[in-house]
Amino acid sequence: MTLGAISVAAQETQVAFGATQADPSLPVEVTSEKLNVNQEDGSAEFLGNVIVIQGEMRLTAERVLVIYNEERSGIERMEATEDVVLISPPDAAEGDWAEYTIDSGVIVMKGNVLLNQGPSTISGDQMNADLTAGTATMTGNVKTILQQGDN
Repeated sequence: MTLGAISVAAQETQVAFGATQADPSLPVEVTSEKLNVNQEDGSAEFLGNVIVIQGEMRLTAERVLVIYNEERSGIERMEATEDVVLISPPDAAEGDWAEYTIDSGVIVMKGNVLLNQGPSTISGDQMNADLTAGTATMTGNVKTILQQGDN
């Protein structure tokens, strides 16, 4: 029996995100086609098929800017642009732009955000994902499509 899909619209929706809680103290591995390092401001720009891995979390984009803390002893945050995809199994989200603040484990995605959770999808203007808590909040023109039955 197929029941179809249900569509729901709202301004804000809170959802679970990822099956396991992330550990922001884990090492961050970045691969790309090109790397530009700015010694003056302590930033690194990764370009072309960029893949960021931290534990179970995967973030891919065409460009990722890594900003180090003042002491340059660790990463403060990362800004990803162009075809941004965030995977925290089993969930996946995509958007135009994302910023990952390492210490807090929070990723903010903006621009045509689409969150896939199994057969259901949620779209919105912005998603704030707390990887350490395993939660996310979608805001702005939130539309949810909940698959029912055998679809």
